[in-house]
Amino acid sequence: MIDPTVPPPQPRSLNRALERNIAALERRRREEAERASIEERIAERITRFTGSMMFVYLSLALVAFWVTANLGWIPAVPAFDSDFIILAMVASVAAIFLSTFVLISQNRMARAADRRAELDLQISLLSEHEVTRIVGLVAAIADRLGVDRGEDLEELKRDVAPEAVLDAIDLTERKRRVELDEKS
Repeated sequence: MIDPTVPPPQPRSLNRALERNIAALERRRREEAERASIEERIAERITRFTGSMMFVYLSLALVAFWVTANLGWIPAVPAFDSDFIILAMVASVAAIFLSTFVLISQNRMARAADRRAELDLQISLLSEHEVTRIVGLVAAIADRLGVDRGEDLEELKRDVAPEAVLDAIDLTERKRRVELDEKS
């Protein structure tokens, strides 16, 4: 049977610029992790632990012990919460804190994702600008050589204005909302 996949590139076969970029991004991640406040680091560790199966197993064992002890199924342990009110309170308080830790971690991850998205946008805009310039050079070469350049080359030579694209997106969204409002 033929394997339809391509083997992953060996580390030495990567482009030097790509290797440099990977190293730079990893260095940046480490620096950002080092700049995190002690509270953010604690929240991250708690979130990592509470998001693990070990936490599920420990919680399950604790609740099982609590219930069996308070139902009187463990003779050596006297019931200490026969109505399970304390268990409910502990679970509620734990849920409040755990959700807060998760939100702290998610906020930190969202900030990092926003920075990466901004970087991606800036690189995309730069790439688009560079491609537009290359299209202009190719068009000039085609003109010089007397080669037919096709109909859409003039459009490709125009720079994209991100603010105009965002305005068009906003206008489309506003029209869609108006249409939805008129239907309801």
